Amino acid sequence: MILLIHQPPWRPNHIYATGFPLVIAPSTNNGLSGNAENLGRLLNRRNYYFVPFRQDNPITKPRSIVFDFESLIRTIEYALDGEQISPILL
Repeated sequence: MILLIHQPPWRPNHIYATGFPLVIAPSTNNGLSGNAENLGRLLNRRNYYFVPFRQDNPITKPRSIVFDFESLIRTIEYALDGEQISPILL
């Protein structure tokens, strides 16, 4: 789930020009393998904020991650203040 907090009109590079936060709530089966590099790149970018996430099921799905739904609203509030909620990894 990706939430873009913005004011219309939205253009592809609008986030860079205005500084509106992009909140990312990762939930994927390969977040700790193939997508780990991409997540790491986004963690280093400005205006990208992550909802805290954890490993889904270490036994049956060792590379799967899911976001913490209970932290979603709080993450958005922090993102509007320009801060990343901590910790990101639960």
